[in-house]
Order: sequence, then structure tokens, then C-alpha cells
Amino acid sequence: MGVTIVRYTTRADRADDNQALVEKVFADLDATRPAGLQYASFRLADGVSFVHVAAVDTDDGTNPLTRTPAFAEFVRDIAGRCETAPVASDATLVGSYGLFTDEGGVE
Repeated sequence: MGVTIVRYTTRADRADDNQALVEKVFADLDATRPAGLQYASFRLADGVSFVHVAAVDTDDGTNPLTRTPAFAEFVRDIAGRCETAPVASDATLVGSYGLFTDEGGVE
């Protein structure tokens, strides 16, 4: 399972817009329920920083998140919403309690 963590900071006047776009991504995922994806997004206490965690476990190695229309809309103007550009890092899961489940969903 590949895990990617993305962190960025939005402009203060665009943080709510960014959250609304993220919420649309989750609505799209809830409707389509793509297999092999575990995904969580967090808005940090400063109100402008966001962290996304995606775990992908598909037969062909592709990320189903990137094929959703709402995600395409989310990334379309990400640079215009950001004060600090997104930085993606691969990560290795060391441990988890209740966040990622073996069934392939997010608790």
C-alpha cells in the first residue's frame, strides 16, 4: 500500500473555498466508492493549513482519487488558492489506531 501525505497553506481569503472543494471530493468519493483508496483530509487549527493523507492499494497502482471529477476541480486552481504550494511526500505507515481499516475504508 502506497501512502502519500500532502501539506499546503492556503491564502486566508481562500481557505473556506478550499474546504468547500475538499468537501465536494468527499461527496464524490462517497457516491462512487472507489476500491483501493483510503483518504482523509484535515484543516489545521491555524485555519489555513491543510493536510491530506491518501493510501492507495490497487492492482494497477493507479490512484482512483485522481480520476474523480471533483478532484479535477479541486486541483484546477490550487496554485491560486495557496500561499504555500502543496508538498507531497511518500510515507510508510508505522501504526494506526482506527484511522485506516483493513476493509479499505476510512473510519
